[in-house]
Amino acid sequence: MQQHKSAKKRMRQNERRRLRNVVKKSKLRTAIKKVKNAPDKNTAETEFKKTTALLDRYSTKNLIHKNKAANLKSKLSKVVAAK
Repeated sequence: MQQHKSAKKRMRQNERRRLRNVVKKSKLRTAIKKVKNAPDKNTAETEFKKTTALLDRYSTKNLIHKNKAANLKSKLSKVVAAK
């Protein structure tokens, strides 16, 4: 267990950030599934725009790596083009 006040505060901060990141990653996974499971091309395109915005936002915040975001956008664009 931590002895110093600053270490205890750091633990509290880390826990809050971890929970926030879990929510954001879950939201991202859900958005990706919406693109993949879209019934028609128009829906897929609108969901793709929302998902790419999320990917860009989360990659700039270092929630995911920028190359992973680029790879996911590429894969999703292929899915949308195939519909």
